Amino acid sequence: MVRYTYRLRPGRSAAAALLAEWGRCRWLWNEAVHQQKSGQKPTFVRLGKLLTEARARLPWLRAGSQVAQQQMLRDYAKALDRSFKVTRCGRPKVKSRKTSLPSLEYTARGFSIRDGRLVLPKGVTIPVVWSRELPSLPTSVRVYRDSLGHWYASFVIRREVEFHPPGQGSIGIDWGVSTTATTTDPRFDLPYLGHRKRCAAELAKAQRKMARRRRKGGPQSRGYREAQRQTARLARKATRQTVHDSQVWATRLVRTHDLIAVEDFEPAFLAKSTMARKAADAAIGAAKRVLIERATRGGRTVVLVRPAYTTMTCSSCFARAKRLELHERDFRCEVCGFADSRDRNAARVILAVAERGHVGVEDVRQSAHLLRGRGSVAV
Repeated sequence: MVRYTYRLRPGRSAAAALLAEWGRCRWLWNEAVHQQKSGQKPTFVRLGKLLTEARARLPWLRAGSQVAQQQMLRDYAKALDRSFKVTRCGRPKVKSRKTSLPSLEYTARGFSIRDGRLVLPKGVTIPVVWSRELPSLPTSVRVYRDSLGHWYASFVIRREVEFHPPGQGSIGIDWGVSTTATTTDPRFDLPYLGHRKRCAAELAKAQRKMARRRRKGGPQSRGYREAQRQTARLARKATRQTVHDSQVWATRLVRTHDLIAVEDFEPAFLAKSTMARKAADAAIGAAKRVLIERATRGGRTVVLVRPAYTTMTCSSCFARAKRLELHERDFRCEVCGFADSRDRNAARVILAVAERGHVGVEDVRQSAHLLRGRGSVAV
């Protein structure tokens, strides 16, 4: 299942109809949240029965699409079930009218495509900017609006796996901040391009303007809302550039390699460090997700290696060195004398571990006979 996203150009009446439908779905979500807080566990079956009763009793709710309302309750039931199973996943919260962004989902029986337009229930027709063709008929669509006020349609498509021809071998990837992705082959490194840093001056100017025009209490002025849109526009531009670079890099990597060993790095802790701004601009998590998704879709083998001890281990003899501080960017092994860049050495260790069918350095034992390069390792 693959998502294809397109820009929508709704007119004034179509946009008003979408917002009205979002208001009905948001009300249903909030009612389900109130039931859960009152001690009940609203399952999708129970919520479906309550929806039928509410539509029979409330004409304004009946004026909306039943498909979108059912999908909203199904999403709530999934979110509630996930909150009970996943650690640190909070319960679904109330969707505020001011802060939540509109998002509607329709199954195949709730929409159609006619003459290049997206046709939704209740006679809502929206032109679509077809940047590329759909490979098959979509099974569902999610219509949503971003922080800039732009509407999008995200179609779910069933697509066969596209197997690429045999690649050039294997590659290991180590994530970082100064260089977003360091690989065993320097030609495939993903450098930190700093798109957000380049527009930092414009972004700071827009944020200062927004702060000056902000009112304490009461509705905000038109000037404040315009400054807010300008700030969001600049931030979105940098984000799109970073995502585009990650997609191009991931596609190039997948087309040329059969085995991709990826450091299973979780960059969440960087948000509390002094590198938070730079780490957010590098978007390590987004690059990792794009790479794994495209490699899996292309039929490549992806191995996630735990990051523990990859920086401290020599890629030549697999001897454990002392812990390197963050400012130490070069690695040197005291056993065999091997020296290389800290991140490049870690990428070679990750690849060596993955090629031997392991997911961590702790699973590897040193061999009696040590060679340069990737090393001869017994497991």
